Amino acid sequence: MPPDEAIREQAEARQLQLTKPIGSLGRLEAIACWVAACQGVCPPAPFVRARVVVFAGDHGIARNGVSAYPPEVTAQMVANFASGGAAVNVLANRAGASVRVVDISVDGDTDPSLSAFKIRRSSGAIDREDALTHEETLRAIDAGRAIADAEIDSGADLLIPGEMGIGNTTPATVLIATLTDTEPVAAVGRGTGIDDAGWIRKTAAIRDAMRRARPVARDTVALLRTAAGADLAAIAGFLAQASTRRTPVILDGVTVTAAAMIAEELAHGARSWWLAGHRSTEPAHTIALKHLQLEPLLELDMRLGEGSGAVTALPVVQGAVSALAEMATFAEAGISTGEREGEEETQSKEASGGEADGTGDQAGSGPTG
Repeated sequence: MPPDEAIREQAEARQLQLTKPIGSLGRLEAIACWVAACQGVCPPAPFVRARVVVFAGDHGIARNGVSAYPPEVTAQMVANFASGGAAVNVLANRAGASVRVVDISVDGDTDPSLSAFKIRRSSGAIDREDALTHEETLRAIDAGRAIADAEIDSGADLLIPGEMGIGNTTPATVLIATLTDTEPVAAVGRGTGIDDAGWIRKTAAIRDAMRRARPVARDTVALLRTAAGADLAAIAGFLAQASTRRTPVILDGVTVTAAAMIAEELAHGARSWWLAGHRSTEPAHTIALKHLQLEPLLELDMRLGEGSGAVTALPVVQGAVSALAEMATFAEAGISTGEREGEEETQSKEASGGEADGTGDQAGSGPTG
């Protein structure tokens, strides 16, 4: 079920009454209306328990030299997240969000408190073997759903999925390029900062993985099994369940957005509950955002992952909500609007009629992202 359209219309009507020229806050107005629709109340309330969940997992393809860092870094970074030392921890603290890390498929042992949903140690090397078994794929999806349920049941009112896994932009690019029928060379990016030789290796690995993925491209579970990984499958389940639970989400970079493409297949219409926090430097990310008809909020040349781009966008979203909820109306401020009152009905129709901010011809989608 999509966000509440009647509440969205109430929010749009309120925007016309606020002490500002109509449309002068640009996309902030559409974002605030989307939040109101997601919450089912106008004016909307600020998010009080935004939650970042970092899904950690290793990928066998990383042994092929597709990343600038060795696979061992994944487990080391999991400990860093848990101790609060990663970039996303710092950014989340500043934005008023909390961070949880879960070990889905790290190729090593992590603290038992982080590995309750662990599916396996590393996913398979997708250029020559399946990432997972069928049973592991289903378990990973269910794990993501269970994690979303646990967070929402404990009070989370906004979710931000992040990821950590050396080499994970490779399966992410395979999924995106396969689902959009894009040639590898047009989709492959530099990931963690690989050199030209690394880019060539990565492109070859993605090409070979796509050959294996194409025959199952229309079978969601089979595609995850063949060409993704336990972490991506879990993120897809997490995003699908968040939409089922009517909980808004800010998407991060290429890996999370690849999983979002799968989540939209698991729960059609889920994208109406998502805002694209930013556009990363990965070419495949732009391809995926276009496929999902989401327009990113920020473009800061970020490519870290972890949920860092999405949580950077959170204060902007909170500001949009506060502007709609707390700004005085013309009547409250005692400000005369003159001819504006006579034109209000026409302007209201124009404001709600055609923008691709989830209010016009993209019915059911989020506020361009």
